[in-house]
This record gives sequence, structure tokens and C-alpha cells, in this order.
Amino acid sequence: MSTPYASAAPYYARHRPPYPAELYALLADRFALDGSQTVLDLGAGPGTISLPLAPLVEQVYAVDPEPAMLAEGCARADEQGLGNISWLRGDAAGIGRLCLPRIDLCVIGDAFHRMDRARLAADLDAVLAPRGAIAVVTSSPAAWPAVVDEVRARFLGPGPGPGTAQGAPARRAEASAADRLQDAEDQLAKSAFSRVGTTTWERSTRCTVDQVIGLQFSRASSSPALLGDRKDAFASELRAALLDHDPGGTYTRTGTVAVTVATRPRR
Repeated sequence: MSTPYASAAPYYARHRPPYPAELYALLADRFALDGSQTVLDLGAGPGTISLPLAPLVEQVYAVDPEPAMLAEGCARADEQGLGNISWLRGDAAGIGRLCLPRIDLCVIGDAFHRMDRARLAADLDAVLAPRGAIAVVTSSPAAWPAVVDEVRARFLGPGPGPGTAQGAPARRAEASAADRLQDAEDQLAKSAFSRVGTTTWERSTRCTVDQVIGLQFSRASSSPALLGDRKDAFASELRAALLDHDPGGTYTRTGTVAVTVATRPRR
């Protein structure tokens, strides 16, 4: 059965901003990535982390429950000439069924907060090499202009949106990201991988109107499948609202990206 991300997958691959190059530089330096390591990317989506990491290691196992995400990632890997990524359908609860080799590094993006974190850490303890590690990446984007939420609410009803430019909703969105980061640190600190440290970078993203619209379609809560025959009307109304808000047609937001690295205690 497809997940809500099935129809969102092409937009996710095309419009979600990449993680900063500093993330991969940190992982390469911290774990001496020299083309000989094996990496597991859980909740890989269309390869947001797998694709930039693949040139640094020997093999990447990109695992996601949504076939459409895996298909997008596979196509992008082919375009980039990356033949060392295995695209596997699965989820964090089924690591043992994937018959993986010994893993040197497990990377997990923003899907971590939707996983059973305690069980996952225990399962990874059986999969990761003695000096293996878990790296959890948490994004905290700043808010879009309030008009994005307003259009979403007209088409989709009230509910969690991408946040607004000012005021309480923006603070709630920021707190939610901070809570996810704190949760990652707390959960990992209680696991076998209790040596935990976090590094944070600021990321500024410039988007055109088309990219802002594409980002909305990349979300399960406003995917093309959910909007149905209202998809074109949603895009048209959001475009008009954005251009009315700022006729320049370019929107910048600055947020943070954090990576929490967890390793076993030294003996």
C-alpha cells in the first residue's frame, strides 16, 4: 500500500532543499570516510542524503517504505552515474528483515521523530559495527510568508502548516523543531550509542514562486493526491497570493540544520 508521499515524491525530489555541504564534510572527517565504508540511510526518501554521501563510501543502502520515493532516488542516481546505492523498500521497524551486512554508519533524516526510537536504537546495536555510529539530521526551517498558511487553510482546512512569518505560529514551529532535536539527543543518550554530540549550521534557502508551490506538493499534508482536482486551483491561488505579497517572486528563509552523532562509549 502506498504512503501519503506517493504523489508527493516527484516534488520532494525536485524541490526539497539539499542539506549543507558542511554536513558531509563533518561525516567524512569524523568517520574517516575513504570509500571503504557501508552506510544505511533510513527513511531515505528520494536520496536526499544517500546521493551526496555515495561518492564518499563503498555502499549505501537507502531504505524507505514508499516505492515512488525509491523510484525517484534510483532515477537520480542513474542520472548522476552512482551505482553504489541499493534502493530497498522497508522501514525502521524491519531492519532485521533486510539481511544487511555489517554497517559502519546509519544516517537518518527528519523521519527519525516518526520512528520507534528506542526499538530502532536496539535494532541498530545488532547491525552496526563496533565503531559504528548513528547520525540523525534535524531541519528547522524558518517560516514562509503567512499567505502560504492562509491559502492552505482555504483548501485543506486548519491544521499544521509550514508556519507563519511572525507571531505564535512561527514560535510553535520553531519549538517543534527544537523538541525534535532534543528528543533525538535524549533517545540516543539512553541507548547503547550514548556518546552524543550535536553540530548545527544555519541554512539560507532562496525559492521562486514555482519552488514554493512545489514544496507544498512535496508534503504529505498537501500532496497532489490529497488536493485531487483542486491541485491546479491551489497552485494558481497560491501563486497569486505570493506575488501579491512580494511581486519580486523570490522568497528567502533562513533556518538551521543539525546533526546529532551517537556512538557507543569507549571501553
